[in-house]
Amino acid sequence: MYTTVNEDGVINNYATKPKIYYAEYPAIWEQRKYVVQGVFATLLVTTLVLVGLSVS
Repeated sequence: MYTTVNEDGVINNYATKPKIYYAEYPAIWEQRKYVVQGVFATLLVTTLVLVGLSVS
């Protein structure tokens, strides 16, 4: 942690900066995995909405 002390004796603590990196575009298999997750999430939400409507 980076610490400074001014002339009045006040201590200021600064967080260290994280290393910056650029995101990489997802590979084809990762994109397919995201599509499958989206389909399952859509099915889950649709099922929950239909069950909620049928119960009420």
